[in-house]
Amino acid sequence: MPEYVAFLRAVNVGKRQVKMAALRAHLEEHGFRDVETHIASGNVKLSAPLRSSAKAERELETALESLLGFDVPTIVRTPGDLKAAFEAGARLQPAFPEGRHYVTFLKDEPSPDAATRLAGWDEAGERVTMIGREAHLWLASVSPKLTNTRLERILGTIGTARDWKTVTKLVALWC
Repeated sequence: MPEYVAFLRAVNVGKRQVKMAALRAHLEEHGFRDVETHIASGNVKLSAPLRSSAKAERELETALESLLGFDVPTIVRTPGDLKAAFEAGARLQPAFPEGRHYVTFLKDEPSPDAATRLAGWDEAGERVTMIGREAHLWLASVSPKLTNTRLERILGTIGTARDWKTVTKLVALWC
């Protein structure tokens, strides 16, 4: 059965709360198997008889809405996709030593024009490198101008960010 890694956007923020044990149980009730979670920010590994990441995304979003009563955009990768994104990010040089590295996993690959616009982002203490459906960000500011909302607007697709330390841990656990 194919394995997938799902990144849930905006869970356990404000009123959008879900307990990971309830999430795991609900997903298993909806036909997913071997469901694991890592920290409460919406990182899920599971197996499903679905043959594509896109189908897994749709099924997960339907199951999550039935549990929570609100839309939860979900970005799905295979463990191989996650490992490839990690390896690509590990080869990048940090934009500046004091910055923190984040990876924004995108639902869709942005158009070349959108990726070019983002590559031209030029704010002090903020840099971004696009690699396929991932945006690698280095942010030195506590209050960056390149927020997830702005990044989504520029790229024209939904995304959810994870700190590089979390991505590293997920690769160690699930790849």
